[in-house]
Amino acid sequence: MKSSRLLQVLLLLQSRGRMTADELAAELEVSPRTVYRDIDSLSAAGVPVYGDRGPSGGYRLLDGYRTRLTGLTSGEARSLFLAGLPGPAAELGLAEFAAAAQLKLLAALPAGLRDQAEQIRRRFHLDTPSWFRGDEPAEHLAAIAGAVWEQHRVRMTYLRWGNEVVERETDPYGLVLKAGTWYFVGSGRTYRVSRVQRLEVTGETFDRPADFDLARYWAEWSERFEARMYGERVTVRMSAAGLAKAQYLLSGHQARVIRERAPRPGEEFGFPTESARHALADLLKFGADVEVLAPAELRRELVETLEAMQDVYNGAKLPAWFR
Repeated sequence: MKSSRLLQVLLLLQSRGRMTADELAAELEVSPRTVYRDIDSLSAAGVPVYGDRGPSGGYRLLDGYRTRLTGLTSGEARSLFLAGLPGPAAELGLAEFAAAAQLKLLAALPAGLRDQAEQIRRRFHLDTPSWFRGDEPAEHLAAIAGAVWEQHRVRMTYLRWGNEVVERETDPYGLVLKAGTWYFVGSGRTYRVSRVQRLEVTGETFDRPADFDLARYWAEWSERFEARMYGERVTVRMSAAGLAKAQYLLSGHQARVIRERAPRPGEEFGFPTESARHALADLLKFGADVEVLAPAELRRELVETLEAMQDVYNGAKLPAWFR
């Protein structure tokens, strides 16, 4: 709707300053001609928007002009309060500021939307960590967040997988919270914040690449990471029941690979896994709905594990921990 788009134009100019018609058109996915008409409509409504000519020109609002948030829809107001995660804000040292921002937002909302926002806070709670995982110590999280914001280079002692300690100097581009675990992206590499042993924020600044998109980077990196993690394949076949179980017994990546491969019941296919050891634990979940065909060592280990379990439950052999 035009009224919604006019509000978007106003908020874009308010938050970003000067913007050209082409920039506004690209942001709103409309033609520059539509932007010209929208600017005329805003001016006619009394909004002090001005156009500057020339190579560095564009549209801008009169200095000091701000609009209240009375244009928020009901759904937009609800989404803003659902986005306020107190846990991550506290970990970043921003809990007090997040609470103050919510109070200011409440004060700016019309009475009807204010009531709905209060209902959201009473009825919805977002708990980001995964089940059965304790909180990871993230001693240097606030300092890294500050370096991300201020674009300051950092030096750190980092504990890699396999307990290898390395020294790194990197430019922190952004922070990501994934299932309760914090990561930061630095100069094209991804680091787990809890593995930072020592951190020094230098006085050196860096230029963040203009085309760097944190969300896109994370999506692409996650896909590559999961593909590497589950890069091995063991040959199996599953019953129809086993294929159905795969969607809730396995990790998201494993389930997605099987879903995309779409094997038929009884058809041989490559089961994605980190290693034969991990495959044993995963495949035992399926009981008689899966058969391992290769490698032979995994098949033999699976048979030995099942025979040992049978001995325990038949009472023929007491396990060592029972003696």
